Amino acid sequence: MTTPTIEAVLWDFGGVFTPSPFAAIASAGDELGISTERAVGYVFGPYDRDTDHPWHRLERGEVTMDDARDTIMATAAADGVTLDPWDLLARMGNSDGPLTNPAVLAAAHQVRARGLRSALITNNIVEFRDGWRSLVPVDELFEVVVDSSEEGVRKPDARIFALALERLGGVDPTSCVFLDDFEGNVIAARALGMHAIRVDPDPTAALAELESVLDG
Repeated sequence: MTTPTIEAVLWDFGGVFTPSPFAAIASAGDELGISTERAVGYVFGPYDRDTDHPWHRLERGEVTMDDARDTIMATAAADGVTLDPWDLLARMGNSDGPLTNPAVLAAAHQVRARGLRSALITNNIVEFRDGWRSLVPVDELFEVVVDSSEEGVRKPDARIFALALERLGGVDPTSCVFLDDFEGNVIAARALGMHAIRVDPDPTAALAELESVLDG
């Protein structure tokens, strides 16, 4: 069986082009006196599923940032944990490293230089929209942007991948590569037939795999 020719590369944003928000929350576990799993669970919920957790509703554009924050803090407080998700996420902006990864930016530019189609599929929130868009040259890198907070659907729901493929002109998922830092989203993309790559905090291995796939 021949390997399908790659026509499009689909990218996640947070944790790929920027540091992972999961890492920012996880790093606070010891400080809060709770496990990494509990810290991430309070803020992001069961992220490999689409539920009514306040962060999931926030990413679907159903509630405001303040509403989600209040609910998350109240849930943690009921368990005796004092936790402010915005303080924890602010750690990303206060780190010594760059806000965007130059190697990933270079790879995304190279994808476009090859003449391949390109799309961004991001679980994001309305209040962050202007901020994240200011970090990368969106129009240069992506023909299509699918933002969960605009569409009312979020990864790993198959419908958000379908939207991206439709807006790319009906590209077949088997001819796509998808890069994401969250394993649940990678699994969802693979289930649709995509070549999906998990991106670690050091993206070197993921970018090497991308290059190998594109070179065929």
